Amino acid sequence: MHLDYAGIRVTRLAPAVRFVTKGLGLDEVRRGRMDHGGVWVLFEDGTSHQRLELNWYPKGNRYATPFVAGEGLDHLGFRTNDLEAAGRRLRAAGARKVEEIREGGRVVLAYYEGPDGFWVELILSPSL
Repeated sequence: MHLDYAGIRVTRLAPAVRFVTKGLGLDEVRRGRMDHGGVWVLFEDGTSHQRLELNWYPKGNRYATPFVAGEGLDHLGFRTNDLEAAGRRLRAAGARKVEEIREGGRVVLAYYEGPDGFWVELILSPSL
């Protein structure tokens, strides 16, 4: 299992994207829409290859919780070739499974909540 990116929750996507690309100098590598209506945008630093993901949730979305400026850490994404083993490790350390996303009948993403509400996304990457 390895850290893939840090996800930051934003309330205004366009200005946040502009800040990350123009201000921080990161390159947008891809974006997508989540099944529940949220939008994610992934960036990468061309030198260090560190990655950052912005997450925007529309009003009324179950993840659009009250927002306090400066408290936007949404989750950390970890890639693993064994979701079950990584999930057991997190549960043994005090996390609880929140949600799973399936594709083709198998779990490809799993979300866990740790102490103080800290979320971790496990991403299946069989090639690791």
